[in-house]
Amino acid sequence: MDRKASAKVRRKKTRDFFTSLRKNKMGMAGCVMLALFVFMAFFGPLLLPYNPMVFGNAEDVFAPPSPGHPLGKDDMGRDVLGALIAGSRISLAVGILATLLSMVVGTCIGIVAGYYGGRVDMLLMRFTDVFLVLPWLPLMLVLAAILGSSVWNIIMVIGLTSWAGTARVVRAQTLSIKEKQFVERARAIGAGSVHIMIRHILPNAFPLVFANTILVSAVAILSETTLSFLGMGDPLHPSWGMMLHFAFESGAASIGAFWFLFPPGLCVVAVVLAFTFLGYAFDEILNPKLKRR
Repeated sequence: MDRKASAKVRRKKTRDFFTSLRKNKMGMAGCVMLALFVFMAFFGPLLLPYNPMVFGNAEDVFAPPSPGHPLGKDDMGRDVLGALIAGSRISLAVGILATLLSMVVGTCIGIVAGYYGGRVDMLLMRFTDVFLVLPWLPLMLVLAAILGSSVWNIIMVIGLTSWAGTARVVRAQTLSIKEKQFVERARAIGAGSVHIMIRHILPNAFPLVFANTILVSAVAILSETTLSFLGMGDPLHPSWGMMLHFAFESGAASIGAFWFLFPPGLCVVAVVLAFTFLGYAFDEILNPKLKRR
């Protein structure tokens, strides 16, 4: 197949994908919800700048919602809406970057283990099992405490502790793909193992990896919120988890300052729900076994 024919096939598959996505109600709901948060993360700080080091006066502490501040003010007299918009950028960035790191590690280990088999497979899968059986939250807390509280350290901690499930899924897919005839033909004409894994196995396993990536993004955002809520986040870079941490530390729940407590929690739930909708929709579209006849 020449390049023009290959490009034509790719364009057709892309059109079919977006056509299927438009017909999927769950997928479109996830796209709309996620697009709103992405717009808020990129353009919100430009429309409403927020500086976490600028505090209000004594009368601004826990000030209720007002026309100038629709979500009220926090325990330091800062605008909650500004913090919510600024926190969306940190929460989404941490979730997406940590997911990419997790997917790269998990995909590489899963493909190598499934393709080579034997002792390589056994060693890599036993290494993967260690991460599967270790308690997830204590492991992240220990690593975050050792590395320190910064955004990049949080990304590394989440990415390096959430790849094991992806490795298992990709390995199972690789075991099936490597027995296909096109892989045997590539091996027969002298193609190397690295070439086969990159040019033949990875493209065929990519739909599963892509769908799994969307679902892992929801877990990564929840992980960032959990670490920040427990005090492991960076206080100089506000996120939704840090807002929840400060809300509980300042006793917002006990004094009824719901405007400081509910917005970040609702945003986390909405973003996780959006990624979950997209993950199930992509899995249904890209997985031939789940396509409706």
